[in-house]
Amino acid sequence: MPNPRLTGLGSGLFCTAVMFLLACLLHLIGDGSVVAYGVLFVPVAALTALWVRPADLVTAPVAVPIAFAAGVLPVAEGTAGFGGRFMGVVTTLALQAGWLYGGTLVAGLIVTVRKIRLMVARRQGARTVQPTRPAQGGGTASAGNGAGGTGTAGKRLPTA
Repeated sequence: MPNPRLTGLGSGLFCTAVMFLLACLLHLIGDGSVVAYGVLFVPVAALTALWVRPADLVTAPVAVPIAFAAGVLPVAEGTAGFGGRFMGVVTTLALQAGWLYGGTLVAGLIVTVRKIRLMVARRQGARTVQPTRPAQGGGTASAGNGAGGTGTAGKRLPTA
């Protein structure tokens, strides 16, 4: 299975292009079922959340609903003209809000799990690679410590 790492913009463009192509395909195949469009939206949202790179994880749950709205144009019912088409898109978005929320929720959950796993991996990596500290005490007194070298006893010295 491919494992691309898309940027935030790339993931948004990927999701929008795939949803628009799927909507065009549904329109050509048959009646342009918006339920089939919604069902296909959920795996596309999951792929978008899986393929976005770790630095841009927050963009997937934002890009997914935008892609749903942009892709619904071919399957939205409406009359001729801009106003009729716009009302068809708004009605379709309102009636298919369950699929929209479901796909966005799936993307959000996947991104959250990925972020938690990334934070745990970073924390465990930081615990295993601890910087070595120089041994304290037992050394000779440096110049300017005063009598007997007691000026720095118990203090941490800066390291380079």
